[in-house]
Amino acid sequence: MIYNNKLVWITGASSGIGEALAYEFSKMGAEIIISARRLEELERVRNKCQFPNKVHVRKLDLSLHNEIDQIASEVIESFGKIDILINNGGVSQRSLVKDTPFELDKRIMDINYFGTIKLTKAILPTMLKFKKGHIVTITSLTGKFGAPLRSAYAASKHALHGFFDTLRSEIWRDGVYITLVCPGYISTNVSVNALTANGQPQNKMDEELANGMKPEKLAKYIIKAIEQKKEELLIGGKETLGVYIKRFFPKRFSKIIRN
Repeated sequence: MIYNNKLVWITGASSGIGEALAYEFSKMGAEIIISARRLEELERVRNKCQFPNKVHVRKLDLSLHNEIDQIASEVIESFGKIDILINNGGVSQRSLVKDTPFELDKRIMDINYFGTIKLTKAILPTMLKFKKGHIVTITSLTGKFGAPLRSAYAASKHALHGFFDTLRSEIWRDGVYITLVCPGYISTNVSVNALTANGQPQNKMDEELANGMKPEKLAKYIIKAIEQKKEELLIGGKETLGVYIKRFFPKRFSKIIRN
């Protein structure tokens, strides 16, 4: 199998895109570490994988930065190295800027941005030592442009692009690849779990996400992008055109995004 003897660490693996990636990599024979906050959901995912004996559960809360180095050290000590790190964990948002308290802005950045780069920095030295590895970060089309009700979420995704584009420019000689995945509307619970102004989940599915691409299909595209060592993958439906409209027709895009 293509991923035999490869170790893949997936964050945010208890549902959605991360869960779909776990199943896909398992089919390909990879050794997998799946991480998220909810152990019971991680066990459910592990048991549904094709080779559950090759799937390892590690609880990880990206907002608890002081714990990340220790968890990463334990993983490296146990397995020696990480071949592919998939930064997928995160949380979305549904609240107007004027209604969003600074504490919520910070909470979202702590999870989506600081938690992700903290884990990446904990794993990177080992990849550089072996001059081999691939870091895949799931951002969003909102990493390319902002949209109403998503100010902190968009900011966190923009920040990830700035960080990983810079990292790629620094380590291109070192055998470590960086891929940024920018999905559009994907049929997951990201909008259900999105935080509102009071810090609580929205608890409802956005219509455009309900009708979006299935995460199982997206997982196949992501793995293909990894195999092709793509720097960036824009994926989704017609919403991906927003990237190009904003670039070439910014005033028109501003009118479109208001709705």
